[in-house]
Amino acid sequence: MMTLLAFVAAVVVLVMFHEYGHYWVARRCGVKVLVFSLGFGKVIYRKRFAHSDTEWVISAIPLGGYVKMLDEREGEVLPAELHKAFNRKPVLQRMAIVVAGPVANFILAILLYWVLFMHGIEGLKPVLGDVPAGTPAALAEMHKGEQILSVNGVAIPSWQELRWTLMTLSLKEGRQGEADVKASDNGVILHHRLDMSGLLIGDLEGEFLGKLGLHSEQPVIAPVIGMLTDKGVARQAGLQVGDVILRADGLPVQNWGQMVELVRASPKRSIRMDIQRGQRTLSLDVIPEAVAESGKMIGRIGAAPKFDQKAWEAMTTMVSYGPLDAFGQSVTKTWETSFISLKMLGKMLVGEVSVKNLSGPVTIADYAGQSAHMGVIAYLGFLALISISLGVLNLLPVPLLDGGHLLYYVAESVKGSPVSERAWETGQKIGIVLLGTLMVLAFYNDINRLISG
Repeated sequence: MMTLLAFVAAVVVLVMFHEYGHYWVARRCGVKVLVFSLGFGKVIYRKRFAHSDTEWVISAIPLGGYVKMLDEREGEVLPAELHKAFNRKPVLQRMAIVVAGPVANFILAILLYWVLFMHGIEGLKPVLGDVPAGTPAALAEMHKGEQILSVNGVAIPSWQELRWTLMTLSLKEGRQGEADVKASDNGVILHHRLDMSGLLIGDLEGEFLGKLGLHSEQPVIAPVIGMLTDKGVARQAGLQVGDVILRADGLPVQNWGQMVELVRASPKRSIRMDIQRGQRTLSLDVIPEAVAESGKMIGRIGAAPKFDQKAWEAMTTMVSYGPLDAFGQSVTKTWETSFISLKMLGKMLVGEVSVKNLSGPVTIADYAGQSAHMGVIAYLGFLALISISLGVLNLLPVPLLDGGHLLYYVAESVKGSPVSERAWETGQKIGIVLLGTLMVLAFYNDINRLISG
């Protein structure tokens, strides 16, 4: 229920902002708006306010919305209202109306990020853990315990920001060679040249920092069970919250990480666990279930370690800014996220990035539910990211989307006359095929994730 409510709320907010962008600019340009609808299909609620030309509608299928304007191409227009028809407006005004929807989504993202940056975002401190030999980080003489201060002059307040900054640099043309990394080791300032030339575009789909040899510092987590999922194999095998794992397959378990590695490497293989429960020592057999991850099968038992509040607080930091700085950060974040989204879409089209990264409504709903469970801050971050994705998607030059209409109007402004009806119809058919294919791929990926997860 939480997932469903979080998803519906996200759709309502994002669609409302998008369509209101179209509506607001259309009204400023003197266009009569006939219908403003949240959702498609059968109308379940309608309202027309006094002295208003617009009918406000809620429809049955909550996966989008639309604004219907007075237009001679869609119906008869009274002579007295021709000046209010969309198709009679100058081409620049029509372009402004079309682009207003995606722009509204970018504005929403900026506002959400502004609130988040002023409130503060919790993140991991950018402190290095183990640096494997032979990796780019090791060759750059980076070592465990260093705290990253900046990359190419950009301040790095958290581990998440380090990942974001390096990914952005990798995607920018001409910036895939080396990165200037400034770090601190017990107060001593160090400078490193991190070679990223061997990083492939496909690497950015996963946790690419590991390929560079960059791992966050991890506290030693005791092998004590702190949480069990209701239907997980750990609970079914008899494990309980508070159990201390002493040995696994006869080998001593000194920390939770060792247990995780063994479980992941043992899908469908029985593991004998010796545990301490109070004053007793027990032996239990646990068979990890097999789940797909990055194209291979790993083991999972549905258990999490006991949370150490002090260890977590030592690893984390709160990143926040004043109102002006926060606004600048929000604009930069929205721009960079839009750039990366567009770049990844382009790489997907030419086959450099897998289409498996496409997500449909099922995955988005799942993320909505997960972020809502994590709290308001996580949910607002999710809304901002999806709002940017919606804005970028709608600006693509695909018929049926805002970007496709914008393309027609650009062509009209160049040739001095509207695009022919035949061109519109052909474009509509092409748009239906392209968007239909995109939706099928997204649903297919959703189903695969459900099956494998």
